[in-house]
Amino acid sequence: MPIWRPDSTFYPSPRLAMEAPGEGLAYVALLRTGGRPDGFAVVDVDPRSATYGRVVHTLDFPYTGDEVHHFGWNACSSALCPFAPHPHVERRYLLVPGLRSSRIYILDTKPDPAAPRLVKVVEPEEVLRRAGYSRLHTVHCGPDGIYVSALGGREGDGPGGILILDHDSFDVLGRWEVDRGPQVYAYDFWWHLGHDTVVTSEWGAPSLFEGGLNLDDVVNRRYGHRLHFWDLRRRRHVQEVDLGDQHQMVLELRPAHDPSKAYGFVGVVVSVEDLSGSVWLWYRDGDRWAVRKVIEIPAEPAEDKDALPDILKPLGAVPPLITDINLSLDDRFLYVSCWGTGELRQYDVSDPFHPRLAGSVRLGGVVRRAAHPAAGPLTGGPQMVEVSRDGRRVYVTNSLYSTWDDQFYPGLRGWLVKLDADPAGGLAVDPGFFVDFGESRPHQVRLQGGDSSSDSFCFPS
Repeated sequence: MPIWRPDSTFYPSPRLAMEAPGEGLAYVALLRTGGRPDGFAVVDVDPRSATYGRVVHTLDFPYTGDEVHHFGWNACSSALCPFAPHPHVERRYLLVPGLRSSRIYILDTKPDPAAPRLVKVVEPEEVLRRAGYSRLHTVHCGPDGIYVSALGGREGDGPGGILILDHDSFDVLGRWEVDRGPQVYAYDFWWHLGHDTVVTSEWGAPSLFEGGLNLDDVVNRRYGHRLHFWDLRRRRHVQEVDLGDQHQMVLELRPAHDPSKAYGFVGVVVSVEDLSGSVWLWYRDGDRWAVRKVIEIPAEPAEDKDALPDILKPLGAVPPLITDINLSLDDRFLYVSCWGTGELRQYDVSDPFHPRLAGSVRLGGVVRRAAHPAAGPLTGGPQMVEVSRDGRRVYVTNSLYSTWDDQFYPGLRGWLVKLDADPAGGLAVDPGFFVDFGESRPHQVRLQGGDSSSDSFCFPS
């Protein structure tokens, strides 16, 4: 429903978003196995509250087998762009996609932000009929609709791509791409609104990951290793950049938040040459886009190979497995999750071509199982990472994908932790904040009023 004035949680620029009041709630998607339906949790993150650091509400979805993934808001700060056709939508609904089911749950947060209600379900049949896609992964709110990435096509595998939903009715409008060019694999997507550019990345065909990770597929370089650049307005593919097929699984995209800047970062899970993980910078080079590796994190040898899970025993080492990255709203600090080794790294990227390690914490890890002060040794490792608007708080969960969780971390127990980020650089674990989800596996986190990966902006700071 339209509102008369723009939503107060929409901000013209990243700087104004950073000056806004802090979040009071965190929304968390929960994966469940064993035939139980996935769920959704609300966590109190207001330090002044009597229930700080505790789950204050849970919701169970009506179906099983969804594998809920990267959910997002129906609207955000991009609605303030001069060309936005929907300037008076409000940040009210959360759209939660199922990666296995291709279903989308619509949650209404307005009646009670601490207890969202399920108000609509977009069924996979509608997604397939109107857009021809399956395996829904990531939701982003754009100035002209709600964008959802899909990793599968009509027959299950590629080509994947992007579909759009209406801001108000949540009807599937159709496939976004007019001309996809050579693009087949899909994963994440985002844009440079100030440069009329969309960027997409590649994981792989659903048949490569749904049943679990097969090392032969990695060794034989069957996963994605490219970035794709698109004309945002014309919805046409304009350039493909290959990072080299030794760099397997090109995942999370984090463009600069300042719309005047034409660069961004993408994480690569693993190199087949040395098991390292890496972060690459994409940037404008004349009239073309170029990429450069700017961070490389080595694998850690295992002294006791028997301590490794079966999937890693042939390797004799633990790859960092870079599965998520996030960028603070001032474009200064980049956070890198090393799910395999259990490390979360903070880099100062004030000079994006020359990142500098500024902080690091250890939580879990395949071999180390680094402890939390409130919980002892942990299973899993830093995976999804979300940063508050002001950049002071970093929230981390530990589940990647059900079948992969079982391979790398048998018996994984889900957790959410909070880290305190020093404005000058440095990270510290909040010893009083630990949410134990038990057998439920937390994935994406969204913060009340927006966060560092929920909004895009049209006005420079």
